Amino acid sequence: MAAAENHSHPNRPPRSGSTPNEGTPIIPIANTRLAETIKHGSRIHQLMIDSVRDYAIFMLDPNGHVASWSVGAERIKGYSSDEIIGQHFSVFYPREAIDAGHPQRELEIATREGNFEEEAYRLRKDGSAFWASVVISAVRDEQATLIGFAKVTRDLTERRNADQRALADARRLAESESANVAKTEFLTAMSHELRTPLNAIGGYAELLTLGLGGPVTSQQADYLDRIRRSQQHLMGIITDLLNFSRIEAGQITYDIAPISTLHVIHGVVKLVEPQAEAKAVTLEIYPSSADCIAMGDRAKVDQILLNVLSNAIKFTAPKGGVKVSCRSTAKTASIDVIDTGAGIPADKLETIFEPFVQLGRSLSSAHEGMGLGLAISRDLARAMGGDLTVMSSVGAGSTFSLTLPRAE
Repeated sequence: MAAAENHSHPNRPPRSGSTPNEGTPIIPIANTRLAETIKHGSRIHQLMIDSVRDYAIFMLDPNGHVASWSVGAERIKGYSSDEIIGQHFSVFYPREAIDAGHPQRELEIATREGNFEEEAYRLRKDGSAFWASVVISAVRDEQATLIGFAKVTRDLTERRNADQRALADARRLAESESANVAKTEFLTAMSHELRTPLNAIGGYAELLTLGLGGPVTSQQADYLDRIRRSQQHLMGIITDLLNFSRIEAGQITYDIAPISTLHVIHGVVKLVEPQAEAKAVTLEIYPSSADCIAMGDRAKVDQILLNVLSNAIKFTAPKGGVKVSCRSTAKTASIDVIDTGAGIPADKLETIFEPFVQLGRSLSSAHEGMGLGLAISRDLARAMGGDLTVMSSVGAGSTFSLTLPRAE
């Protein structure tokens, strides 16, 4: 497909009647600063945008008319550049949203606040609806004059359907087991409260990586890569949480393969370093043997260690320490997380692995969480033929050990 600078069609005005407010003056796209910006844009920059096929990334002029198009936009929405350039972006909205003035309100919010984001239904060319994550960002020139909007849309229909199926399964289970009511309420709230901002994080990180907010240094690119990897990891955790009831039923699949526990440790420690620094907790990796090779599902092992490390930092006082190491025997490979926290009473060492249990929780407690992390982590470890155990003494800290079968 041609680059977006060739999609702007400078000689074609917007189609008549394509704006939701006929009283609004329509400035031909060729006469706007946005057209000039697109015309002189970098071809390498456009090739970067066209390489992103999971997102519809395109530009709107200040009045909301489509001014550029991309491969991802055509794949998701079904329009070719010849069909859509110059049309008002309200063609992507259901009739009830247009009648309510929703498209224009989005541009007003983006203009005033710099961006607008939501998850809602949008329409494809064939009239079919899909659930979309939408981010609209105002684009301004050096004089802070509005020249248009950058719009990023992602089709989340399959993910939303999977969430709804998982939630439906959880609700049916809760109806037969009254003890699971709290779990169902948590899953329902989490689906919206966590997925929506995480999708926004991914969208903004993609915009920054593509240079829409200005040049990106190599160090900034590394930070953005960490943001994307952390966002993707969190989305994976949420998916597992939504399927918590399936773990107990043995319906979760595992991709068992040899994995280096040292690689797991170094990868996960990077994710929790900011948490440790913010709390002034020392985080160390003990020198370990390179032959700590375990059999397990890498994503699940990452998830378990991330949860255990996060808990260790959370329950360790400032200026305390958390250490991570791995060890092996003839038949097992283990990862140990040792903290200098308050410790756990002997009669609570098994209780902490039960769902919805968190020691020290109260209305005034600073420790956040639903008390599911350790329960899920132990279930995952045992499903991979291993275990998650703890040794602790009050006032002397705790040692959590993830033990898995050793690779032959």
